[in-house]
Amino acid sequence: MNVQYRRISGEEVEFSMTTRAHLDEMIARTAMGSRADFEKLYKATSAKLFGVCIRILNNESEAEEVLQEVYVKVWRSADKYASGNASPISWLAAIARNTSIDRYRRRKPEAADIDEAEVIADDAPSPEASAVLSNEVDRLNGCMSQLKDRHADAVRNVYLGGWTYEEAAQKLDVPLNTVKTWIRRSLISLRECMNQ
Repeated sequence: MNVQYRRISGEEVEFSMTTRAHLDEMIARTAMGSRADFEKLYKATSAKLFGVCIRILNNESEAEEVLQEVYVKVWRSADKYASGNASPISWLAAIARNTSIDRYRRRKPEAADIDEAEVIADDAPSPEASAVLSNEVDRLNGCMSQLKDRHADAVRNVYLGGWTYEEAAQKLDVPLNTVKTWIRRSLISLRECMNQ
């Protein structure tokens, strides 16, 4: 285990670079009541989870309180973690995220005349925006259908599937420069098609 230190709230906290197997083991032992493993789990993951909390709450002291709630939940529910379903850090981050969102929603509006609906904006598009978006998606799909199949696959997987150019080259079994050329030319074609 590689140990580093990070500063949280003016205090240096040990941060361990742990593998998934180490985290799985620490959670399993925490589920059995091991305080030592719970402490190791805290030291290994608290910096990351604090980052999740602070990003949502944008308030350091509130994020520290929520982080404490997160680890209480972890202590109580470690036995519910199933190592085959999600990575341990994803499971922990989901607890931190959900706890932070719950805290955010419980905040009182700053002014009495502002209701909660105004404080938490609805991210859903309006019906008009949905109709426009649907039309754009249909147009884009039409333009994508005009590309060669392998070129369209490369574009979809790099821009929607999260592949790197290197992964696309390996998985499509073509040289890296070929994939880059396919994608560049395909994007030019798509732009021209969408502008018609």
